[in-house]
Amino acid sequence: MEAVKNSQVVPVLTKSISVPAKNNEARYRVISIISPVIFLVLWETLVRTNVLDHRFFPTPTTVAVVLIEMISSGEIFDHLFSSLQRIVAGFILGAIPAIVLGMLMGMSRGVRAFLDPIVALTYPIPKLSLLPLIIILFGIGEASKIVVVAIAGFFIVLIATAAGVRRIDPTLLQAANNYGAHGWKLFSKVILPASLPSIFTGLRLALGTSLLIIVAAEFVAAKQGIGYLIWLSWSTLSVGEMYAGLVVIAILGLLFTTGLERLGKRLMPWAEEFRERSK
Repeated sequence: MEAVKNSQVVPVLTKSISVPAKNNEARYRVISIISPVIFLVLWETLVRTNVLDHRFFPTPTTVAVVLIEMISSGEIFDHLFSSLQRIVAGFILGAIPAIVLGMLMGMSRGVRAFLDPIVALTYPIPKLSLLPLIIILFGIGEASKIVVVAIAGFFIVLIATAAGVRRIDPTLLQAANNYGAHGWKLFSKVILPASLPSIFTGLRLALGTSLLIIVAAEFVAAKQGIGYLIWLSWSTLSVGEMYAGLVVIAILGLLFTTGLERLGKRLMPWAEEFRERSK
């Protein structure tokens, strides 16, 4: 009789707990939307009240008008597509070998012992400081900018992937071995799925870093691209266009992060369920 009562209470408690959780989630989403709106309103107010100099800090409405004009003329798309091509090509070129080597470093102590000192020596080097050497080797064309993006993303994905493999619970691997999972089956069914969250974390960080690197590289080694647009606008004191380029970078960063998060949720639904249970 007592067991029956307990079984009736549990669903009720579960429902009562889930309702506040959903309400909290909706509240946090509203806060996430309100915070940038407050920032923009404050910025607009400070400029219009002459607290900030409009020559250096144009109002958000002014930047929006300039951005709309650049969209209408198609000017912004030429720069945007050039930067996106370099980011995508460099990101793929750096991420694929990084995932492969990271897996090997995580699974093999010998590979890790061989590569760890090399990674420790080369990772701290600022990647933009390599740009002159890369330009000497690959020229001032597209190849040099793609290579510097690839190098920047490579180390981040490599370290995240190796760390993800090494964090796998040894008891999980032992249990898989006991059930006959070896070789490719162990890798595809246990190691790869267990390390995917860390890999995606590395990919998100690498993609954001790639955006930073390409903009900086386009300052000095490009005739087209968002970075070139910002640099040219600064040189000619076209402050509105400079801020429009910064807005485009911010939007790209948001789209990159959101896109990879959604892709990760589709590929790893079990990881999302685990996070919800652990809250």
